[in-house]
Amino acid sequence: MKGLEPKFAENGLVVAIAVDYRDGTVLMQAYMNKEAWQETLKTGNATYFSRSRNKLWVKGEESGNTQKVKEIRLDCDRDSVLLFVEQNGVACHTNNRSCFFTPVFGEGTPQIGSTLTALKNTIKFRQKNPQEGSYTNYLFDKGLDKILKKVGEESAEVIIAAKNRSKEEVIYETADLLYHLSVLLEEQGLEWDDIAEELVSRFK
Repeated sequence: MKGLEPKFAENGLVVAIAVDYRDGTVLMQAYMNKEAWQETLKTGNATYFSRSRNKLWVKGEESGNTQKVKEIRLDCDRDSVLLFVEQNGVACHTNNRSCFFTPVFGEGTPQIGSTLTALKNTIKFRQKNPQEGSYTNYLFDKGLDKILKKVGEESAEVIIAAKNRSKEEVIYETADLLYHLSVLLEEQGLEWDDIAEELVSRFK
């Protein structure tokens, strides 16, 4: 909403949390003052306020690990900011993708969005860095017709599994299908984000 801004604390700051817009992974927490907020809106680049250096800093201005802001949300009290960003490189200074990599409780639950993104990135890496014996490289070497044949075969396997009323088979065959669809998307120069955008457009 135009003109809406956070409620800054007495020290002039507000908590800002950056999230990967592709899969919802929480990347980092920082702080913004009013100037950082305005610069972020103006440039589209995540800009924060450094409490230790007492100045603004643009994420990635030195490391190159920039954050292009795709969407901004405020919480119900407007005292924290959620930035949905396109992360270039890693978010954490420790060279981890996310600053939240220290487990404390629980084992975590796999999320379909982050899993598909990781799968797609692995396929992309394998295409650019061929490895002997790689099934992914085999599919790319054989070309589009082979990939399409496998997508068709795996689609049929999902149908058969469903007809057999076997949840285990449906899970297994659906995983195979999603893998081959990921290969097809890479061959076509598409991302799962493109599919997500189309699905979201249908919610309206």
